Amino acid sequence: MQMSRRGALAATPLLALAAQARAAAPMLGTPAPAWYRFRWGAMEATVISDGALPLGPPAAGFPAAPAAEVNSLLTAAFLPTGNITLEQNALVLNTGRQLILFDTGMGESMGADSRMFGPTTGRLVANLRAAGIDPAAIDMVILTHAHCDHCWALVDASGARNFPNAQVAISEADLRFWTDPANKRGPAFMTSFIDGATKNLNAYRDRMVMVRDEQPVVAGITALSTPGHTIGHTVYAIESGGRVMINSGDLAHHQVLLLRRPMWEFSFDSDPGQSARSRTRMLQRVAQDGHAMLSYHFPWPGLGNVSREGEGFAWHPAGMNVTGVG
Repeated sequence: MQMSRRGALAATPLLALAAQARAAAPMLGTPAPAWYRFRWGAMEATVISDGALPLGPPAAGFPAAPAAEVNSLLTAAFLPTGNITLEQNALVLNTGRQLILFDTGMGESMGADSRMFGPTTGRLVANLRAAGIDPAAIDMVILTHAHCDHCWALVDASGARNFPNAQVAISEADLRFWTDPANKRGPAFMTSFIDGATKNLNAYRDRMVMVRDEQPVVAGITALSTPGHTIGHTVYAIESGGRVMINSGDLAHHQVLLLRRPMWEFSFDSDPGQSARSRTRMLQRVAQDGHAMLSYHFPWPGLGNVSREGEGFAWHPAGMNVTGVG
């Protein structure tokens, strides 16, 4: 192909502009606000990210699991073997009558301790606003349990309520345990976990709702006791339009390791044996009944289904083909 002299001259300014456009642009490194909205029967659901939560090498989270088997399972799932990273998927449910938030993420209430898992957490309040949800509009915060990554954003760094008009629903067993200074024993993290839960939960003492196994919290949301990860860990069945979704909290932290091997221990379990039994029982129920599951720590946005596979279970993430990822 030949270009005329006139054509070559006309192209010269364009080539100069193209050369200028090759100048290196700065890396931004700023994550997009993360929210995901979908319909659940007559309800509107929005998953809000609190950011990634890195646990470090697998041995830190799964100390009793055979290292070779852990590596094999992770490799087969195309996941890195040197660092386990969990998501934090908090659910907001608009029932038509109430606006309900399940769990709050790490927040900033405990200063340096709020970054014990690194700088990528604590984004829930900002992401709520990015999704068009005013924290003051939340009517109820329902907690699966009182660990740091689930309740430490009830208040801000000054101790003021982040959700000033909300009630807080939690199991009485978790409320009592995690606000009792006598339980500052065992692993080193227990002191900060107790202090953080106490600061955050006590700010709502005048508006607490105690959840009970197999009983409705509000219309369409039923508490299901799954103790072990904490003494009062609770998952919630959300039913609307004939569909059921289990908000599973920390029933299982990892979509491969604790589904394929549900009897393995997790390092932050209060009672690892009881946790494994609760996990297996509830996953069997979810798989058998064909319910959807929203997992707090599974890959974003944590929505999918569970099926039996070998001695354990398999995770089937839902396609992100519904309204709104921002």
